[in-house]
Parts: sequence; C-alpha cells; structure tokens
Amino acid sequence: MSGWLRYQLMVNGLGRAALRWQRWQAERRARRDSHWKGKNGIPMPSLAPSLKIAPRTKELVARHWLQGRYANGYRKVAWVTSGAPVELLKALDFYVLYPENHAAICGTARVAVDIASEAENAGYSRDICSYARTDFGSVLSGKTPVGKLPKPDLLLACTNICQTVLQWYRVLAHYFQVPLILIDTPFVYYAEASEHAVEFVKRQLDEAVPVAEQVACKSLDERKLKQVAGLSRMASQLWLEIMERNRHRPAPISVFDEFIQMAPIVEMRGDAVTVDFYAALLKEVDERIARGIGAVKHERKRLLWDNLPIWYRLRYLAESLGEHGIAIVASTYTNAWGELAPLIDPERPLESAARTYIYPILNRGTGHKLATMKRMIEDYDLDGVILHSDRSCKPYSIGQIDQRDRLIHDCGVPALLLEADHNDSRCFSEEQVANRLAAFVEMLE
Repeated sequence: MSGWLRYQLMVNGLGRAALRWQRWQAERRARRDSHWKGKNGIPMPSLAPSLKIAPRTKELVARHWLQGRYANGYRKVAWVTSGAPVELLKALDFYVLYPENHAAICGTARVAVDIASEAENAGYSRDICSYARTDFGSVLSGKTPVGKLPKPDLLLACTNICQTVLQWYRVLAHYFQVPLILIDTPFVYYAEASEHAVEFVKRQLDEAVPVAEQVACKSLDERKLKQVAGLSRMASQLWLEIMERNRHRPAPISVFDEFIQMAPIVEMRGDAVTVDFYAALLKEVDERIARGIGAVKHERKRLLWDNLPIWYRLRYLAESLGEHGIAIVASTYTNAWGELAPLIDPERPLESAARTYIYPILNRGTGHKLATMKRMIEDYDLDGVILHSDRSCKPYSIGQIDQRDRLIHDCGVPALLLEADHNDSRCFSEEQVANRLAAFVEMLE
C-alpha cells in the first residue's frame, strides 16, 4: 500500500471516524457530570467540572499524533524545539513534531520513567533534562504512548529555551543522519535586544530557507508564509486573551486547565484549526464568567505558578489546593506562549520571527522573570507564589531562591519553593510535597 493511500485510509478515514466517536462518547459522559471527578471517579465538590471543550482537545491532539504516525511516505517530517520558528516549516508543508510535547505526554501517561530508563541504560546521565532522556529512550526503544513516532527528514533547534537542545539535536542528527538547522539566538540581557542581535537571527533564518526547501522538495511560497504567520498571531492572541480572563474573580479556569489546553498553541501553531479551537475555548471561558463559574468553587486564595508543570501530578496538586479554596490562576510558563503575540507581523514574517523568537522568557535574564512575576501578582491580584524548582530545567530554575525572597519582601506575598522534576517522578517526594503544601496553606490564611 502506498504512503498516500495508507495515510488517507488510517488518518482521514478510519482514524478520523474513531476519534470523532470517542469525542462524542466523552462529551456525552461530561454532560452528566456536575462536579470534577477525582481519583477513582469520586466527585470533588471543591472543583468545577472539566471544561466542555476537553473532549475536543483530546481529539485534536490525538489526530495530530495520528497524522505523525503515518506521515513517513506521505509528507516530509521535521522535529523541532518548542521555541523554534516553526512558521517556515509549516509554510513548506512539513509535519512538525515536538519531542518536548511527546515527552510531556509520556509524563502525564506516567510512562516517562520507563522510557527514560532506556536512555539511561544506554549511557545517558540522569542529570540531563528528563525531556531529552525521554526522547532518547523513545528513539532507542520505540516505546511511546502515541503509537509510533515518524522518522524526521529535518531537525530544527533554536537555542532560545536552553543550551541543552544544542547537544540534544546534534545527537538526533547523528542518529537519524538528517540535516540539522540551528538558530542561535543571542541572550537578551537588557530591556531590548540590539538590532545587531535581531539581524543576526534574521540572517540565520534566511540561510535556513534553502536547506528546508531542499528537504521539502519545493520552494517557499511567500503568500503561504504570511498566511501561516497570521494564523500563529491569531492563535497566540486568543491564548493570551484566555489567560487574561483569569483576572476575573472567581477565575474561570485554573493553570492546571491551561497546562492541558496549551498543547495546540505549542505543537499546532500556524494551523487554522488551532485558531478555531482557541476561539471556541475563549467562548466557553466567557460563558463561565457570565455564569459566575470558577475553576475552584468558593475561591479564597489565588496563586502564581512559576516553571514547567509537574506533569505526572497535575491532578494531585489541583485537588490538594482546591480543597482549601486555592486556585492557581496565572503561570509564567503558559504566559510565555501568548505574551509575544504582538511581535508577530504577518506582513514581514521572517523579520518579525527574528524579533519574536529572540524574546522568550528563558532567553532573558532572571531580573526580567522577576519583573514578570511582580506584574502578574498585581494584574491578577494574587495572594502567593509557588516556584517549581525543576531539577531538569536549570535555565528556568536558576535564580528562584533570590526571586522567592524578593517576592516576599517586595510584594508582601508568601512564596513556596517546591522541589521536583517536570517529567521524572523519581524526583518527586509525595510526603515532602504534602508537608510543604500544608505549611504553605497555613501561611496563606
């Protein structure tokens, strides 16, 4: 069977029908639920029921990974870092896969440790990022909760999130024997990046175009690139508006909701379906506000979350805090995927990409992150902060001790440093976390 026929049958035929049926069944069950369903299906009266759009989210994400499963032989595949200028590849019709997103799925499915162990057994240290270990383990063993990962034809790494990706993608390039495009973004030490730095990134993007065109076997269409950039801007702007709705009391969604609902803005940025999805999510959030529905019923305290999620303990944290009327309503992590929307200019896609992708929060100083947290505390009227000291993500965690002290002193709010790892559950101590959360709850009273 040809790659084209197999793709049409398994993705657009049987796959689409099966996923639509699963979504219909999930929506039907959700209409009967008036409370959040906790562990073992026990209702949690302190939390609102799941978002109505949740089954649609699951269908959208599942279809994305189904497309990847059958992509080889039908379309070109690119593996990219989460902060990469993906619009260029989308305009060339690549199927785009984010290993970090795949690793996060492994974390929520609680199979990350098993998969990462495959990499550790091959000699990779536990001291490197658990996303990278999960990716290496999946590549080496073939283990994945999404069925099968397609082999890449091209790799694109951008250093605006960390330097780990530089070595990570070199390993992948050596393993798969495919071209690697590296976009090196100078660190932004001051309020504004220098024009020289922006031009340096723009020149790299210009040089990346012929490499991507050669792999794609087609030329870049400027009109399509502008269209993709426009879709990225619209989706990012909608995502920003959704997060900003949490300035309302009670907050209509929690950060734990955002951690799940952010998947399309990361892995499907530049697609029309992503814009439609976030328009629908914004509509549901506005309906919650109009009806006075809060993510946490009887909301009493509002918190900020700093750093990546603890993917394998989202439910535990949501329920533990929700029982005390505590809602986490803002996050530096989810905010990072919306705050740069105004910088995207569809009429100047490569020029604006050079400027946009130099400004992610992890490509700026610890003072900038502190200022961002202070602003969010004021904008969202927050009562405290939880800083996830992430063993794996050192660029995000550096400076947190000083940031915590500054927040306590300058903003007059309690701040908790919570030690864990975003994907490796071996670094999570349930008893220690429970004790620290209990003490922190007392401080908030």
